Amino acid sequence: MNPDNHNTRRRTWKQLSEIERYKIETLLKAGHGAGYISKFLSRDRRTIQREIKRGSVIQRRENPYVSRDPLVPEYLDEVVYLADAGQRVSEERASNKGRGLKIGHDHELARYLEHKIGEEKYSPDAALAAVATSGKVFAVRLCTKTVYNMITRGDFLNLTNACLPEKGRRKRRKHRKVRKVALNNLKGRSIEERPATVDAREELGHWEMDLVVGSGRASLLVMTERVSRNELLIKLPDKRQESVVQALDRLERRKGKRFPELFKSLTMDNGSEFLDCKGMEASCLRPGTQRTICYYAHPYSAWERGSNENANKLIRRFIPKGTDIGKLSNQAIKRIEHWMNNYPRRLLGYRTAKQAYQAA
Repeated sequence: MNPDNHNTRRRTWKQLSEIERYKIETLLKAGHGAGYISKFLSRDRRTIQREIKRGSVIQRRENPYVSRDPLVPEYLDEVVYLADAGQRVSEERASNKGRGLKIGHDHELARYLEHKIGEEKYSPDAALAAVATSGKVFAVRLCTKTVYNMITRGDFLNLTNACLPEKGRRKRRKHRKVRKVALNNLKGRSIEERPATVDAREELGHWEMDLVVGSGRASLLVMTERVSRNELLIKLPDKRQESVVQALDRLERRKGKRFPELFKSLTMDNGSEFLDCKGMEASCLRPGTQRTICYYAHPYSAWERGSNENANKLIRRFIPKGTDIGKLSNQAIKRIEHWMNNYPRRLLGYRTAKQAYQAA
């Protein structure tokens, strides 16, 4: 019997080609939807919808209206489909064909990861750390790389690369407004004078300090403890030196006599908002005494305050650039602070900053 004469119907479906993916990208840019594209390519509508979901990434572009209205954000984030991204996902899926999904039928684990990554803004690495400490028992064990690959392949129902804080975002040089810095701050101590024990993170109570700004007048004072990475977020009405000093005064009144022990030193950049060194160091409870010591990093040397810079990245998951911080309530700021201090960190052995601070 000729095997070609059997009655089984041959499968006529085939995967989207790279050329078809570029057509999808072009048609989407022209404003057409999945229904039109499916008819144009003679493909099933669901096939097109799945392809758009898998090949979508976040792109940041300059806002053309920012110069006309100071309240309009400087940059806009938008989810766009890229043929190259779709093709890469397809090739990765093809290379993994036949191996089966590691998550298998463990739908409870899939839902847990979708909730942590998609809703609670955890990275895959932090989400898996949360699995380990949650007390929950799942049928499957995954590593961080596997979860990233599964998201890229589209194995999760409610997760794409657009849900990830870093992956899928194209890094490009930005033309942004440069903050005013004092290139020769004669009043403050240089970071070069900071004791070696502070540099080595051997002692609790030494903080890095920065200011996160938005589209309006208000700003966010960010304080990061160097050993534990414990965070303090304080909303300020503006970006003035006086507001920074007043925030530290309120903090000292709240902590009382313990302030000098809890805040032994502050390291910051040379931004104009931090130039009142004497005001920041002087105690408001004990006139004539010093409550802390201020150190200044070298101009344009953000790496000297690496913990602060990493904290700012976490904050931007909740407060994207261009957000008017003045419209955020103090309760909303405290929720972000609570999230940061209860977020598992790899550099802390997957402990949270709160746990590390309490244990130090």
